[in-house]
Amino acid sequence: MAGRLAVRVAGALVTAAVLLTGSTALAIWWTARQDARPDSDAIVVLGSAQYNGVPSSIFEARLEHALRLYEDGVAPRIVTVGGRAAGDEFSEAEAGRQYLAEAGVDEDALLAVEEGVDTLESMRAVGAEFDDRGWQTAVLVTDPWHVLRAERMAEDAGITASSSPTRQGPAVHTRTTQFRYILRETAAYLLYRATGESVAGAPGIG
Repeated sequence: MAGRLAVRVAGALVTAAVLLTGSTALAIWWTARQDARPDSDAIVVLGSAQYNGVPSSIFEARLEHALRLYEDGVAPRIVTVGGRAAGDEFSEAEAGRQYLAEAGVDEDALLAVEEGVDTLESMRAVGAEFDDRGWQTAVLVTDPWHVLRAERMAEDAGITASSSPTRQGPAVHTRTTQFRYILRETAAYLLYRATGESVAGAPGIG
């Protein structure tokens, strides 16, 4: 009897884990397909790799998307985010700010938050900047598969967040790439919800 009960409990736990993982992956896929761009205090661009001040292709796709949102009047300012890796001369945030300034965005409309080696640290730093300035709302710009976790972390940092994900760049080129990112984000999101911690990994989505 005890053995059968143990088997049933184990089976129920496995089933619950499978359902939780599947529903989270589905939520990531569904959220990635949305595009919300309400009038907001700021557009927040999540950082990614940069090379001597030149944004990587992933980062450039995000910056170009943020630029279009800014030109469309979604928000009066753009916040670039991301710290400096060991040995780097530029932070991700500064590389992004410089790119947008060269694209014609007024310097007064740009804020570089040069903190964070992953999304969680970055969103907490952005939340502190928003609090200092009395800002509340943001449109997040990142890769589609990163949206659900980024929004959750932003909300936990005190920001009322929507997302307008990029539709270009390496993160969305092939179905194989998309599937890999969804799997990784599913694990990362579940880890964050369970422990409140982030995970290091692919550029710009830790």
